[in-house]
Amino acid sequence: MESFWSRLPRPFFVMAPMADVTDVAFRALVAKRGKPDVFWTEFVSADGLFHTREIKKMGDAENPLMRDLAFSKAERPIVAQIFSSKPDMIAYATKLVAELGFDGVDINMGCPERTIERQGCGSAMIKTPKVAQDIILAAKEASALPVSVKTRVGYNKESLDEWLSALLEMSPAAITLHLRTRKELSLVPADWELMKKAVEIRDRVNPNVLLIGNGDVQDLEDARSKAAEYGCDGVMLGRAMFGNPWVFAGRKSVRPFGCPDAGDTPLAEKLAALVELAQGFEKITPAKNFAILKKHIKAFVTGFDGAAELRAKLMQAESASDLERILNENQL
Repeated sequence: MESFWSRLPRPFFVMAPMADVTDVAFRALVAKRGKPDVFWTEFVSADGLFHTREIKKMGDAENPLMRDLAFSKAERPIVAQIFSSKPDMIAYATKLVAELGFDGVDINMGCPERTIERQGCGSAMIKTPKVAQDIILAAKEASALPVSVKTRVGYNKESLDEWLSALLEMSPAAITLHLRTRKELSLVPADWELMKKAVEIRDRVNPNVLLIGNGDVQDLEDARSKAAEYGCDGVMLGRAMFGNPWVFAGRKSVRPFGCPDAGDTPLAEKLAALVELAQGFEKITPAKNFAILKKHIKAFVTGFDGAAELRAKLMQAESASDLERILNENQL
Protein backbone atom coordinates (compact mmCIF):
# COMPACT_ATOMS: atom_id res chain seq x y z
CA MET A 1 0.00 0.00 0.00
CA GLU A 2 1.31 3.42 -0.97
CA SER A 3 2.20 5.55 2.06
CA PHE A 4 1.97 9.30 2.47
CA TRP A 5 5.75 9.51 2.10
CA SER A 6 5.54 8.74 -1.61
CA ARG A 7 3.05 11.55 -2.16
CA LEU A 8 5.15 14.34 -0.63
CA PRO A 9 6.66 17.07 -2.82
CA ARG A 10 10.42 17.17 -3.34
CA PRO A 11 11.94 18.65 -1.37
CA PHE A 12 9.58 18.47 1.59
CA PHE A 13 9.82 20.25 4.94
CA VAL A 14 8.87 18.66 8.25
CA MET A 15 8.48 19.47 11.94
CA ALA A 16 11.14 18.14 14.31
CA PRO A 17 9.92 16.07 17.28
CA MET A 18 10.96 18.05 20.36
CA ALA A 19 10.26 17.08 23.97
CA ASP A 20 8.02 19.61 25.77
CA VAL A 21 7.70 21.60 22.55
CA THR A 22 5.81 19.78 19.80
CA ASP A 23 2.86 18.88 21.99
CA VAL A 24 -0.67 19.10 20.64
CA ALA A 25 -1.05 22.76 21.66
CA PHE A 26 2.05 23.87 19.78
CA ARG A 27 1.21 21.72 16.76
CA ALA A 28 -2.25 23.32 16.65
CA LEU A 29 -0.63 26.75 16.66
CA VAL A 30 1.64 25.82 13.75
CA ALA A 31 -1.15 24.13 11.81
CA LYS A 32 -3.13 27.39 11.73
CA ARG A 33 -0.18 29.48 10.54
CA GLY A 34 1.43 27.37 7.84
CA LYS A 35 1.57 23.59 7.94
CA PRO A 36 4.73 21.55 7.51
CA ASP A 37 4.55 18.68 5.02
CA VAL A 38 4.68 16.26 7.98
CA PHE A 39 3.94 16.76 11.68
CA TRP A 40 5.78 14.86 14.42
CA THR A 41 4.71 14.24 18.02
CA GLU A 42 7.00 14.47 21.00
CA PHE A 43 8.66 11.12 21.64
CA VAL A 44 6.71 8.67 23.78
CA SER A 45 8.05 5.66 25.66
CA ALA A 46 6.73 2.40 24.21
CA ASP A 47 7.52 0.68 27.52
CA GLY A 48 5.61 3.41 29.36
CA LEU A 49 2.57 2.95 27.14
CA PHE A 50 2.52 -0.78 27.87
CA HIS A 51 3.03 -0.24 31.59
CA THR A 52 0.32 2.39 32.04
CA ARG A 53 -2.28 0.72 29.82
CA GLU A 54 -1.72 -3.00 30.42
CA ILE A 55 -0.08 -3.21 33.84
CA LYS A 56 -1.59 -0.26 35.70
CA LYS A 57 -4.80 -0.43 33.64
CA MET A 58 -4.82 3.35 33.51
CA GLY A 59 -7.69 4.66 31.42
CA ASP A 60 -6.63 6.58 28.34
CA ALA A 61 -8.47 9.73 29.44
CA GLU A 62 -6.16 10.22 32.44
CA ASN A 63 -3.07 8.58 30.94
CA PRO A 64 -0.48 11.34 30.31
CA LEU A 65 1.28 9.29 27.64
CA MET A 66 -1.95 8.84 25.73
CA ARG A 67 -2.58 12.59 25.92
CA ASP A 68 0.82 13.03 24.26
CA LEU A 69 -0.55 10.96 21.37
CA ALA A 70 -3.59 13.17 20.80
CA PHE A 71 -3.80 15.01 17.49
CA SER A 72 -6.30 16.88 15.32
CA LYS A 73 -7.38 16.46 11.71
CA ALA A 74 -5.51 19.65 10.82
CA GLU A 75 -2.21 17.97 11.62
CA ARG A 76 -2.14 15.34 8.89
CA PRO A 77 0.03 13.67 7.86
CA ILE A 78 1.33 13.08 11.37
CA VAL A 79 3.95 10.67 12.63
CA ALA A 80 4.07 9.37 16.21
CA GLN A 81 7.60 9.05 17.54
CA ILE A 82 8.25 6.22 19.99
CA PHE A 83 11.29 4.69 21.65
CA SER A 84 12.30 1.41 23.28
CA SER A 85 15.13 -1.11 23.13
CA LYS A 86 12.66 -4.00 23.27
CA PRO A 87 11.13 -5.24 19.99
CA ASP A 88 7.96 -6.48 21.72
CA MET A 89 7.37 -3.05 23.26
CA ILE A 90 7.92 -1.35 19.89
CA ALA A 91 5.43 -3.78 18.34
CA TYR A 92 2.87 -2.98 21.05
CA ALA A 93 3.26 0.78 20.62
CA THR A 94 3.19 0.58 16.84
CA LYS A 95 -0.10 -1.33 16.88
CA LEU A 96 -1.52 1.26 19.27
CA VAL A 97 -0.34 4.15 17.09
CA ALA A 98 -1.99 2.51 14.09
CA GLU A 99 -5.26 2.08 16.01
CA LEU A 100 -5.16 5.75 16.97
CA GLY A 101 -5.10 6.71 13.29
CA PHE A 102 -1.60 8.07 12.87
CA ASP A 103 -0.14 8.17 9.37
CA GLY A 104 3.25 6.76 10.35
CA VAL A 105 5.48 5.74 13.23
CA ASP A 106 9.00 7.03 13.82
CA ILE A 107 11.60 5.42 16.05
CA ASN A 108 13.89 7.67 18.05
CA MET A 109 17.49 6.51 17.70
CA GLY A 110 19.16 9.85 18.31
CA CYS A 111 18.16 11.34 21.68
CA PRO A 112 21.33 11.93 23.74
CA GLU A 113 19.63 12.20 27.14
CA ARG A 114 21.32 9.92 29.67
CA THR A 115 18.01 8.70 31.09
CA ILE A 116 17.03 7.51 27.62
CA GLU A 117 20.42 6.02 26.83
CA ARG A 118 20.47 4.04 30.06
CA GLN A 119 17.48 2.17 28.67
CA GLY A 120 19.47 1.26 25.57
CA CYS A 121 17.40 3.74 23.57
CA GLY A 122 17.96 6.96 21.68
CA SER A 123 21.59 7.51 20.69
CA ALA A 124 22.61 4.30 22.47
CA MET A 125 21.07 2.42 19.52
CA ILE A 126 23.98 3.60 17.36
CA LYS A 127 26.22 1.28 19.38
CA THR A 128 23.91 -1.71 18.88
CA PRO A 129 22.98 -1.80 15.17
CA LYS A 130 21.61 -5.37 15.36
CA VAL A 131 19.18 -4.32 18.10
CA ALA A 132 18.23 -1.30 16.00
CA GLN A 133 17.48 -3.59 13.05
CA ASP A 134 15.33 -5.82 15.25
CA ILE A 135 13.44 -2.76 16.48
CA ILE A 136 12.68 -1.59 12.93
CA LEU A 137 11.60 -5.08 11.91
CA ALA A 138 9.27 -5.35 14.90
CA ALA A 139 7.63 -2.04 13.99
CA LYS A 140 7.25 -3.02 10.34
CA GLU A 141 5.67 -6.37 11.21
CA ALA A 142 3.28 -4.89 13.78
CA SER A 143 1.17 -2.83 11.39
CA ALA A 144 0.85 -1.49 7.86
CA LEU A 145 2.07 1.96 8.93
CA PRO A 146 5.24 3.24 7.25
CA VAL A 147 8.18 3.14 9.66
CA SER A 148 10.81 5.88 9.80
CA VAL A 149 13.87 6.50 11.97
CA LYS A 150 15.45 9.64 13.40
CA THR A 151 19.11 9.34 14.38
CA ARG A 152 22.57 10.91 14.29
CA VAL A 153 25.62 10.42 12.08
CA GLY A 154 27.49 8.47 14.75
CA TYR A 155 28.14 8.12 18.45
CA ASN A 156 31.64 9.30 19.39
CA LYS A 157 32.60 9.78 15.75
CA GLU A 158 30.93 9.74 12.36
CA SER A 159 30.10 6.16 11.34
CA LEU A 160 27.70 6.51 8.42
CA ASP A 161 29.23 3.63 6.45
CA GLU A 162 28.34 1.17 9.19
CA TRP A 163 25.38 2.79 10.94
CA LEU A 164 23.41 4.22 8.04
CA SER A 165 23.99 1.07 5.99
CA ALA A 166 22.58 -1.06 8.82
CA LEU A 167 19.42 1.08 8.92
CA LEU A 168 19.03 1.12 5.15
CA GLU A 169 19.14 -2.68 5.04
CA MET A 170 15.83 -2.69 6.94
CA SER A 171 14.11 -0.51 4.32
CA PRO A 172 12.42 2.11 6.53
CA ALA A 173 10.34 4.62 4.60
CA ALA A 174 12.56 7.50 5.66
CA ILE A 175 15.61 8.27 7.80
CA THR A 176 16.19 11.65 9.41
CA LEU A 177 19.84 12.41 10.06
CA HIS A 178 20.74 14.97 12.70
CA LEU A 179 24.09 15.93 11.22
CA ARG A 180 26.05 15.73 14.45
CA THR A 181 27.36 12.83 16.51
CA ARG A 182 25.98 12.03 19.92
CA LYS A 183 29.23 13.26 21.47
CA GLU A 184 28.84 16.63 19.76
CA LEU A 185 25.29 17.13 21.09
CA SER A 186 24.44 20.59 19.71
CA LEU A 187 27.73 22.15 20.77
CA VAL A 188 29.20 22.37 17.25
CA PRO A 189 27.67 23.36 13.91
CA ALA A 190 25.80 20.61 12.09
CA ASP A 191 28.02 19.13 9.36
CA TRP A 192 25.83 19.31 6.29
CA GLU A 193 28.67 18.06 4.07
CA LEU A 194 27.99 14.65 5.62
CA MET A 195 24.59 14.63 3.92
CA LYS A 196 26.37 14.23 0.58
CA LYS A 197 28.06 11.10 1.93
CA ALA A 198 24.76 9.85 3.34
CA VAL A 199 23.07 10.30 -0.06
CA GLU A 200 25.86 8.33 -1.75
CA ILE A 201 25.46 5.49 0.76
CA ARG A 202 21.67 5.55 0.38
CA ASP A 203 21.87 5.46 -3.41
CA ARG A 204 24.20 2.47 -3.23
CA VAL A 205 22.51 0.44 -0.47
CA ASN A 206 18.79 1.23 -0.77
CA PRO A 207 17.74 4.07 -3.11
CA ASN A 208 14.06 3.73 -2.11
CA VAL A 209 14.62 5.21 1.38
CA LEU A 210 14.02 8.94 1.78
CA LEU A 211 16.70 10.98 3.54
CA ILE A 212 15.82 14.01 5.67
CA GLY A 213 18.49 16.44 6.88
CA ASN A 214 18.33 18.08 10.31
CA GLY A 215 20.49 20.57 12.18
CA ASP A 216 20.92 24.37 12.27
CA VAL A 217 18.22 25.07 9.68
CA GLN A 218 17.26 28.69 10.20
CA ASP A 219 14.13 29.13 8.07
CA LEU A 220 12.34 27.78 5.01
CA GLU A 221 14.64 29.62 2.61
CA ASP A 222 17.65 28.06 4.31
CA ALA A 223 15.95 24.65 4.18
CA ARG A 224 15.37 24.93 0.43
CA SER A 225 18.97 25.95 -0.09
CA LYS A 226 20.30 23.01 1.93
CA ALA A 227 18.09 20.51 0.11
CA ALA A 228 19.31 21.79 -3.25
CA GLU A 229 22.98 21.87 -2.26
CA TYR A 230 23.25 18.60 -0.36
CA GLY A 231 20.74 16.41 -2.19
CA CYS A 232 18.44 15.24 0.62
CA ASP A 233 14.78 14.55 -0.08
CA GLY A 234 13.52 16.64 2.80
CA VAL A 235 14.60 18.96 5.60
CA MET A 236 13.51 18.94 9.23
CA LEU A 237 13.18 22.24 11.11
CA GLY A 238 13.49 22.30 14.89
CA ARG A 239 14.74 25.37 16.73
CA ALA A 240 13.62 27.53 13.82
CA MET A 241 10.04 26.97 15.04
CA PHE A 242 10.72 28.64 18.40
CA GLY A 243 8.87 31.92 18.47
CA ASN A 244 7.97 31.48 14.82
CA PRO A 245 5.00 29.16 14.20
CA TRP A 246 4.86 30.82 10.76
CA VAL A 247 8.20 29.29 9.71
CA PHE A 248 6.65 26.75 7.32
CA ALA A 249 4.73 29.59 5.67
CA GLY A 250 8.09 31.13 4.85
CA ARG A 251 8.20 33.87 7.45
CA LYS A 252 11.45 34.72 9.15
CA SER A 253 11.74 35.61 12.81
CA VAL A 254 14.55 36.77 15.05
CA ARG A 255 17.14 34.24 14.02
CA PRO A 256 18.08 31.80 16.76
CA PHE A 257 21.73 31.48 15.85
CA GLY A 258 23.06 34.98 16.43
CA CYS A 259 22.14 36.66 13.15
CA PRO A 260 20.47 40.04 13.81
CA ASP A 261 17.17 39.94 11.94
CA ALA A 262 14.05 41.65 13.23
CA GLY A 263 11.88 39.24 11.30
CA ASP A 264 8.70 39.92 9.37
CA THR A 265 5.96 39.16 11.90
CA PRO A 266 4.49 42.17 13.73
CA LEU A 267 5.07 42.13 17.48
CA ALA A 268 1.34 42.26 18.29
CA GLU A 269 0.76 39.18 16.16
CA LYS A 270 3.59 37.32 17.86
CA LEU A 271 2.33 38.12 21.34
CA ALA A 272 -1.22 37.14 20.39
CA ALA A 273 0.14 33.78 19.21
CA LEU A 274 1.94 33.34 22.53
CA VAL A 275 -1.32 33.91 24.44
CA GLU A 276 -3.12 31.49 22.14
CA LEU A 277 -0.43 28.88 22.77
CA ALA A 278 -0.72 29.34 26.54
CA GLN A 279 -4.50 29.00 26.40
CA GLY A 280 -4.26 25.88 24.28
CA PHE A 281 -1.62 24.42 26.57
CA GLU A 282 -3.90 24.82 29.60
CA LYS A 283 -6.93 23.43 27.81
CA ILE A 284 -5.35 20.45 26.09
CA THR A 285 -2.61 19.46 28.54
CA PRO A 286 -3.93 20.56 31.96
CA ALA A 287 -1.72 18.12 33.85
CA LYS A 288 1.50 19.63 32.52
CA ASN A 289 3.42 22.26 34.45
CA PHE A 290 2.80 25.75 33.07
CA ALA A 291 6.52 26.44 33.53
CA ILE A 292 7.14 24.40 30.39
CA LEU A 293 5.97 27.45 28.45
CA LYS A 294 8.93 29.52 29.66
CA LYS A 295 11.02 28.37 26.72
CA HIS A 296 8.30 29.69 24.41
CA ILE A 297 8.10 33.00 26.29
CA LYS A 298 11.83 33.42 25.80
CA ALA A 299 11.50 32.71 22.07
CA PHE A 300 8.45 34.88 21.36
CA VAL A 301 9.49 37.87 23.46
CA THR A 302 12.80 38.90 21.94
CA GLY A 303 14.27 41.22 19.34
CA PHE A 304 12.57 44.49 20.27
CA ASP A 305 13.15 47.38 22.66
CA GLY A 306 12.03 46.45 26.16
CA ALA A 307 11.94 42.72 25.39
CA ALA A 308 14.17 41.73 28.31
CA GLU A 309 12.06 43.63 30.84
CA LEU A 310 8.78 42.27 29.50
CA ARG A 311 10.19 38.76 29.31
CA ALA A 312 11.23 38.91 32.97
CA LYS A 313 7.67 39.85 33.96
CA LEU A 314 6.10 37.15 31.79
CA MET A 315 8.36 34.51 33.30
CA GLN A 316 6.44 35.02 36.55
CA ALA A 317 3.14 34.05 34.94
CA GLU A 318 1.53 30.90 36.30
CA SER A 319 -1.41 30.73 33.89
CA ALA A 320 -2.59 31.92 30.51
CA SER A 321 -4.70 34.60 32.20
CA ASP A 322 -1.60 35.81 34.08
CA LEU A 323 0.25 36.03 30.78
CA GLU A 324 -2.53 37.99 29.11
CA ARG A 325 -2.89 40.32 32.11
CA ILE A 326 0.81 41.18 32.14
CA LEU A 327 0.72 41.95 28.41
CA ASN A 328 -2.34 44.18 28.87
CA GLU A 329 -0.72 46.00 31.78
CA ASN A 330 2.26 46.71 29.57
CA GLN A 331 -0.06 47.93 26.78
CA LEU A 332 1.12 45.20 24.41
